[in-house]
Amino acid sequence: MHPLRQVGLLVRSRYAVLYLLTHEEARVEEALSVQAAEEGLEVWRWRSTSGLVGPGGEPVAGTTLPAAALRHVLGVPEPALFLLEDMHDELGDPGVRRLVRDLEPVLAARRQALVLIAPRLVLPVELEKDVAVLDVPLPDEADLGALLDEIAAREDLDVEPDARDLLVRSALGLTAQEARRAFWRTRHAGGCFTAADVASIQEEKRRALGRTRFLEYWERQRTLEDVGGLDVLKAWLQERAAAFSEEARAFGLPVPRGLFLLGVQGCGKSLMAKAVAGLWQVPLLRLDVGAVFQVRERAESGLRETIRVAESLAPVVLWIDELEKGFLATADDLGGRALGDFLTWMQEKTLPVFVVATANDVRMLPPELLRKGRFDEVFFVDLPNVHERLRILEIHLRSRGRDPDRFDLTALAEETERFSGAEIEQVVVSGLFLAFAASRDLEEEDLVQVIRDTVPLAVTMDDRLKELREWARPRARRASADTRRVDFFEDWHES
Repeated sequence: MHPLRQVGLLVRSRYAVLYLLTHEEARVEEALSVQAAEEGLEVWRWRSTSGLVGPGGEPVAGTTLPAAALRHVLGVPEPALFLLEDMHDELGDPGVRRLVRDLEPVLAARRQALVLIAPRLVLPVELEKDVAVLDVPLPDEADLGALLDEIAAREDLDVEPDARDLLVRSALGLTAQEARRAFWRTRHAGGCFTAADVASIQEEKRRALGRTRFLEYWERQRTLEDVGGLDVLKAWLQERAAAFSEEARAFGLPVPRGLFLLGVQGCGKSLMAKAVAGLWQVPLLRLDVGAVFQVRERAESGLRETIRVAESLAPVVLWIDELEKGFLATADDLGGRALGDFLTWMQEKTLPVFVVATANDVRMLPPELLRKGRFDEVFFVDLPNVHERLRILEIHLRSRGRDPDRFDLTALAEETERFSGAEIEQVVVSGLFLAFAASRDLEEEDLVQVIRDTVPLAVTMDDRLKELREWARPRARRASADTRRVDFFEDWHES
């Protein structure tokens, strides 16, 4: 049941203090007014600027202070909802907290409720057992479709059904106000709400999500062809390419939960996260987990906001880069509780939000993170083998306008033993700098010179790499096929 439809049921069930987490005051007020009418409840509103306003729109004098407003509530006998839009900032006042606790049994008996509407959770420990917290989801396709229809009717536009569906889906993840602005901006820019206007809506969404503290809407998706090697992981992903479809549900398949990639820095974990979204043709969101836990008292509200946006965009890939940074910042109860909530969501979520988490330092990861049910699979991404290094060189040469056939890639791949994928890319980039400085095209000697001047990270961190491999051996699948046996038989046959 939609959280806004639960309010009437909760009031009938003697819940007297509700806390609705949302940025959308106007949308929530409108929905609660409709439900209050169905339930036979009056609607009162309180803001710090206007004070308490009665059902007929008449302000109550002397109620701008929260304590005065709550005392007035005590004298209202009729069943009612009291919508409090700035009260969360006042709960730090011991007198206000005491009034709320004193009101709770009285309101429950009268079929009344205080409804706090706020974008973040500010809940003192004294009220934790008395308050029902509800996350209000962002508008769904039906809500956004009604909004688009309203604007189209006002502009006397006929919107093709297919274009309407595309525009509505492209606006998922926005608040109602953000979506309204996006539609109007598109219209005033000359759009007629056709399929050609989808890019305009997506640009507005990118701008809106850019204002969030922790999420980035990532448009620069990749394909599996951009990733050298990791063939076992690629095959696993391709098997699940249609996993979000209705056919998969009808077949009895569960919604995929996620993928955990751990391993050596610079070996393609983040690139693969981008490629997953490109392969499945779904949006990609990047979560800055370090920023979420940087301010511990807001970690819970930050994660709630993240989940709300991700679920509104489903199906979507949620990319959590360097997950261990979140655990480094959870030494206290606030951070630990927020992280526990997030892990529970990963276990229990039903909407198609596919989490791709990456980590370089497994020492900071608790065992419960890797428990079955959190992720569908855990893969270990090691340094690329010689075949993968050859493919990585080919990809980066071709992407920079050079013909790979001009180079002895086999010899270069042998030279780059213990290089990561990122280091191989920098070999090509640095070689181009050498050639450009010499006013000529790139030559194989440039690449060889850079390779021999480079000390790969795996050499300087040899002990750390051995430790990582030992940790991963019993806990994770290898993302690349083990080619050592194949190479042995090939060498034996040639000899």
